[in-house]
Amino acid sequence: QVQLVESGGGLVQPGGSLRLSCAYRGTMRGGVKSLGWYRQALGKQRELVALIDDAGTTRTYTDSVRGRFTISRYKGDSTVSLEMNNLKPEDSAVYYCNLRTGEDVDFWGQGTQVTVAS
Repeated sequence: QVQLVESGGGLVQPGGSLRLSCAYRGTMRGGVKSLGWYRQALGKQRELVALIDDAGTTRTYTDSVRGRFTISRYKGDSTVSLEMNNLKPEDSAVYYCNLRTGEDVDFWGQGTQVTVAS
């Protein structure tokens, strides 16, 4: 079983910054294929925000956050982070950490709320 625990959400003013972190542990059949951050705003579908591959060499971002958000992976302590800068009200959502194994099985964290408001 794989467990993911997010931290770092909260309330921030527009233009501010937050750093989300996700610690993962457990037995992953096929190893880790990718780690990602998704978000779901009220009344909307969950969407991919950022994705990083196992090697940490390929990063993918949704257009609305490119240039403002940075995803990073730290193999040594089994964490993945999302550095969010210049936050906008439309970034407000519950952010979920995702781990996809080499067998294409997805595991999710419990979610952390990010609210951008003045």
